[in-house]
Amino acid sequence: MRRQNMKTRGTAIPASGTAIPGCAALKSAMAAMATVVLAAFLFGCSETKSDPKAEAPPQTKVEHEQDANVVQVDHPEQFPLATAVAYISTSKLMATGSVSPDISRTVPVISLATGRVVEIRARLGDTVKKGQILLRVQSADMAAAFSDYRKAVVDEQLSRTQLERSKLLYDKGALSLNDLQVAQDTEDKAAVDVENTTERLRVLGASIDHPAAIVDIVAPVSGVITDQQVTNAAGVAGLGSPNPFTISDLSSVWILCDVYENDLAEVHVGETADIRINAYPDKVLSGRISNVGPVLDPSLRTAKVRIEVHNPGLLRVGMFVTATFHGQKKETHVSVPASAVLHLHDRDWVYLPAGDKKFRRVEVTSGDTLPNNMQELLSGLQPGQQLVSNALVMQNTVEE
Repeated sequence: MRRQNMKTRGTAIPASGTAIPGCAALKSAMAAMATVVLAAFLFGCSETKSDPKAEAPPQTKVEHEQDANVVQVDHPEQFPLATAVAYISTSKLMATGSVSPDISRTVPVISLATGRVVEIRARLGDTVKKGQILLRVQSADMAAAFSDYRKAVVDEQLSRTQLERSKLLYDKGALSLNDLQVAQDTEDKAAVDVENTTERLRVLGASIDHPAAIVDIVAPVSGVITDQQVTNAAGVAGLGSPNPFTISDLSSVWILCDVYENDLAEVHVGETADIRINAYPDKVLSGRISNVGPVLDPSLRTAKVRIEVHNPGLLRVGMFVTATFHGQKKETHVSVPASAVLHLHDRDWVYLPAGDKKFRRVEVTSGDTLPNNMQELLSGLQPGQQLVSNALVMQNTVEE
């Protein structure tokens, strides 16, 4: 009985294959330590890889000042500078104008015969030659003119026969001198009637060799049809109606410009002016000032200045052009690289260094385009000043 109690109070020894609580804790600690070592190894490997962002050059940082036209950059050396150079030129006056036909070279096409249009062989904008048929008109005036012509011819033939008979009778003493003179007078009047009716047919545009009621209206000069007031089957009322066509010789045209009263001292008759066409900006034509209007527009205070220009085929009626008048006074402007001028919001700008990594945007007035990619500046910059050579790159950097 005593031995049995001792067995009960003793510690039981686990059988083979049974887990020991102390070993499980040891295994958990070792697994945690292995995880920490692996994480440290992976973190160390990730730090050894190269970072592309770290190798790239630092981006230019732009700081805007209170003044919207002043900017500050971190690396001003990225924006090369250029120097404005003095440029001497004569004073210039620029004015806008339009192309108009030369009035002295504009001829209306008229029809003296009234009637109905049966055929049109030309239209607005066509180039025609002198004598070319433009339209055909069926006219009662033509029929009446041919009728009068035929009657005059018949009367003249009868008068000539009677005159010859009267001369024969007078030679034989069977006719008095008074009767012979009456016969001569009748013959002379009949001949005049033939001449008048023939001339009338010629004025109407008909030929006595081809009698017809249709008259051909031909071009009186060579040129371009700049106006058309007739259509098929329309009526032509002669001189009292609008001219069917208007032909203009555009080999020489007028440029009409509006010049303000304060600028008229720069414009003189006989001097030359440069003409630049908006449609062809690389073409420069030369014209002669032929007239300065003696009357000013009361509302605009401008005078019409007329420039005569030889047309090489580029100028068309109604085109807008820019005329440049050259004065006698010498003026000093500046010349800068064309890339240094930024055209923004219909104005021109340049960037000037303002010190302490700052740049100031300044408005300028551009003049003519000069050779070698240079640009003339009329105001806003002085010779010797430095400016950013490429304003577009600066502007793009500012807007980033």
